[in-house]
Formats: sequence, C-alpha cells, structure tokens
Amino acid sequence: MKKHIGYSLLFLVFLAWHSCSKATGDASPPAGQETAAQIHDLKAIQTEDTLHVGTLPGITSFFRFQKNGMGYDYELTENFARYLDVQLQLHIARTETEVIQWLKKGTVDLIACNLHETKELKDTFLFVPPQTESYQVLVQRQGRNQIQTAYELAGKTVHVRKNSIYHKRLAHLNEEIGGNINITFVPDSIATDELIKQILNQQIDYTPLFHDEAAIYRNYFKKLNHHTPIGFPQQGGWLMRKDTPELLAALSEWNEKAATIRLKARLESKYKLHNPYLAGHKVRIPTGAISPYDDLFRKYAPEIDWDWRLLASMAFHESTFDSATVSPAGAVGLMQLMPRTAEIYGMDSTSFFLPEENIKAAVGYLKDIDKLFRKISNEDERVKFVLAGYNGGPYHIIDAMALAERYGKNPHIWHGNVEYFLEQKGTPDFYMDSVVKYGPFHANETVRYVDNVLSTYGDYLSSSTQN
Repeated sequence: MKKHIGYSLLFLVFLAWHSCSKATGDASPPAGQETAAQIHDLKAIQTEDTLHVGTLPGITSFFRFQKNGMGYDYELTENFARYLDVQLQLHIARTETEVIQWLKKGTVDLIACNLHETKELKDTFLFVPPQTESYQVLVQRQGRNQIQTAYELAGKTVHVRKNSIYHKRLAHLNEEIGGNINITFVPDSIATDELIKQILNQQIDYTPLFHDEAAIYRNYFKKLNHHTPIGFPQQGGWLMRKDTPELLAALSEWNEKAATIRLKARLESKYKLHNPYLAGHKVRIPTGAISPYDDLFRKYAPEIDWDWRLLASMAFHESTFDSATVSPAGAVGLMQLMPRTAEIYGMDSTSFFLPEENIKAAVGYLKDIDKLFRKISNEDERVKFVLAGYNGGPYHIIDAMALAERYGKNPHIWHGNVEYFLEQKGTPDFYMDSVVKYGPFHANETVRYVDNVLSTYGDYLSSSTQN
C-alpha cells in the first residue's frame, strides 16, 4: 500500500494540547497556578481526589487517536491513579522546560514521559519507575551516503531544538571531534514528528533522537536509518519532587505489583510494535473511520456474530491496516495469515494481499476456531479463546484448557485460569504433563495479543457512534 508521508505529522500531536474531561483528560494549569508553590504529598492528593500529572505530546507519552487520549505513559498514569483511587488530571506541556517548571512549582505531582537523566535534573528531582536505558543516535535517510560514525558529522548540518538534551550532546560531540558540526536550531514548537517528516521528505539530513524512540519510527518508515550512535547510555523515566516520600512509596509499591508488570509488557507491544499514532500515518484513514476497510469489516463480521469493530481491532494488531505487509515469519496481508492457512480458505499467491479476500479467509479461519471452543457458553469468554487461538494456534489453547481442568481451574475462563496455564506451557513440568498433546509453547505474545485487541476494541467502541 502506498505510504503517505507528505502531510504534517505534527497536526495530531497538536491536538493533544486540547482539553477533555477531568477523569481522563488534559488541561493547562489554571491562571496564576504557574507561580504558586503547591507542594503536597499523597494525603493531600487523596484529599483533593486528583493526581496532577504533567507530560509532553509524543508517540509513546500522549496523543489523540480516534478522539481518545492514548500513550504508554498515559495509560500507566491512568492505572496508577486508579491504584491510588483518585481522579487523573493530565497537563500537556509544550516544551520540556515548561513541564519541568510545573513540577518544580507544584502545579503537577509528577512528570510522566520518558525524560533522560542529566546532572541538573538528578540534583533537583528523583527519577522514578518506569525507567529505561537508551542512547542518542543520528536519524538520517537510508542510502549509500549515510553516515556510519559520529566523526563523519564534521562539515554536516544537524537540526535540533535549542537547549535540548540533544543540543547539549551535539555541542559536546562537536568539541570531541574538533568542531565543524553545523548545529542548526529549530523552533521549540517543532515536534519530533515534524523533524522525522522533514528527513523523509529530504528537507533536512540529520537530527538526533534516543535509540528506543527512533526504532519505533523505523518500524513504520523503512527509509530511516538510526544505527549511528552519537551518545552514551542514559537512564530515563518519570520525574518526581524529592519532598513527596509518601507518593514515592506508593509509586514504588504499584510499580512492583504483578499486574503493573503485566500491564507494562502489554503496553510495550501496543505502543512500540503497533503504535496507533504512526499506524494512522502509514495508511490513509478516512475522517471519522476506524480503518480504510470499515465496509469490509461490517460485511464479514456478521458471519462470526462479531461486532465489526472487534474484527477491525484484530486487523490493527495484525498489520496496522497495511494490506501489503509480510511478517518476518511469512504471514501475509491485512489479517496476517500464514500462506498455508490462507490457501486452505481459498486464497492463493495472487490474492494474499487483496484486503477483501484476506478478511474473508481470516473470518473463515475464525469461524472454525470458534467451533473448537463451542462448549464455552459465555460469548465474551469464547472471544478471548478464539483470539488466542488465532494468534498462537488453537491446539495450544486446548492444551492449556486441559491443564486448567487438571489443576482444578475453570477451563472455560481465560484470565487467571487458561491464560495462566498457557503461560506455564513453556516449562517442562507442564508441557510434559500427560494431558498436553501439542508440546511446549511460549505464550507471552499471545497473552499480550488478547489483551491488546480487547483494549483497542474498547477504544473503538468508545470513539465510534456507528453501529
């Protein structure tokens, strides 16, 4: 499918600055609040019934998609606010300097976006979980003239926001290699998305970015190169003031919970492998639609008695609506069927990438998987088993059901029952059990797949007014 990169990616991030409701929304600080120190710890937050969180718009922190607020950090803060049993009030800053000032003055209780450690920030604040380590790389176009080492930047022009962590690293690098890097500043209002677009459109040649974020862009825009390191490993994470020990203790306790660890793994997949924001720019989605293929999902979903938006959610997590994609394992097209499976349901190499044929074959496969789990009377539960079977193979799910029954769990309930034993199928004590017929299985991807599809389905339901 033709990729569209000629229009501004900045627009959707700009929308993240607009406000919505208190419970899940974002807002600018009220007038006068910017200068008022409002240092308060957990008890004050609970009394006020509001956790104030500052963030920056970005592909993993916060953005709007299908009218919904989304983002790795955003969903984690929603979960943390629920853990504290308070409302979430999100404040969207325009610059890193602005959001740091909000934290310093007490406008927000913590900053939830992946800021990277500097001496100045460590001296003033605490870096708190979730933390990641990354290093700065040079983002450029693929080609025979691409730069291989930082030393080749001499005489080149690199575009960067002034006084950013990237600018500071480039200034040090300039000293290390003896000068001659032409560091050109862009306005603070220019988002990373816009810089990436300018590289793809050959308007600029280079910009720095941390490797983990650059890799997400590279997943969607194959013309990018992000393999030239220009920095050293740095920790990153959320920021909190040093005078809120109760909030820090609560955050640490929440971060160590098994449910939080599981949520992080699911969100890693959702936003780093199947990022909704970038997916929306990889294919052109009509205004007001979920996908370019809503009519086809409407047409074929009734064959399995599904809401069409659930089928669309599957397609999003299979291919991000790119009908021309081929996975590293060889799965093809919109619904990522393996060729042998596709052929069973009437396709051949000439039709693998035709959206309607791919959806039709996938629905036929889903229908047969559903028959395998027909004894599960609860339809909502059966959907989870069908999704797991589609992703990981139905017979591994049947093995997990047998294990659940052997160990006294309900074989017709997914979460905490069959899901748990599917995860155990990777260990000899379980896959060598006599009730297991189909060998070992590594379930992490399948477990995340079920949760992610259902989460996206919920997003589509809340944003769509169409039946």
